[in-house]
Amino acid sequence: MKITFFAVAISAAIISGCGNAGNQSMESDKMRDSLIKSNAHTVSPFTSPVYGLLQIYLKMKNELVNDNDKKAAKAGNELVKALDNFDQAILREEEKKPFEGLADDSKKHAQNIAMNAGNIKYQREHFDTLSKDMYDMVTRFAAGESIYLDYCPMYKNNKGALWLSEAIEIRNPYFGSAMLTCGKTTETIQ
Repeated sequence: MKITFFAVAISAAIISGCGNAGNQSMESDKMRDSLIKSNAHTVSPFTSPVYGLLQIYLKMKNELVNDNDKKAAKAGNELVKALDNFDQAILREEEKKPFEGLADDSKKHAQNIAMNAGNIKYQREHFDTLSKDMYDMVTRFAAGESIYLDYCPMYKNNKGALWLSEAIEIRNPYFGSAMLTCGKTTETIQ
C-alpha cells in the first residue's frame, strides 16, 4: 500500500515537473489527484475477502426471517461449500490463522443449519453462534458494504442474540413472522 502510494506520488511529481506552466500543470495536478484517489485503500465488494461469505449468510438470515427452514438449510450448504473453497491466498499472512478459526466455527454452525431442515428452532440456535462468528469476520476483514448489527433482547428467554443485516429495517431471524420487528440496530459496520 505505502509502496503503491509513493510510486504514484513520484510518478505524479515527475509528470507535473515535466509539464509546461499553466494548463498543463493543472492537468498534471488533476491526473495526480486521480491516481492517488484510484489507489487509495477502499473496501468494496471486490476488495473484501469475506464479501461472498457475508452474502450467503445474509441469504440464510433472510430465509430464517421468512420462516423458511428448507431454504435456510440450502444457504447453510452454500456457506459450507464457500468456506471449503475459500482461497486464503488473498489474505495477508497474519490474517490466515484468525480466519481459519472463524471459518472452522462458522462451518460447523452452517452444517448444523444445513442438516436440520424441518427444525427451524435448532437452525436458529446455530444461527445465533454463526452470527457472532460472522460479526467477528466482517469487523476483522471488512464487509465490502455497510452492514448493520441488530440485537433482539427477547431471544433465548431474554438472554438476547445479535445478527447482521444489509438493511436498517429490523427483520428478526430468531422469531420470524411471530415477532418480525423485535429488535434494534446497535452498530453500523462500514
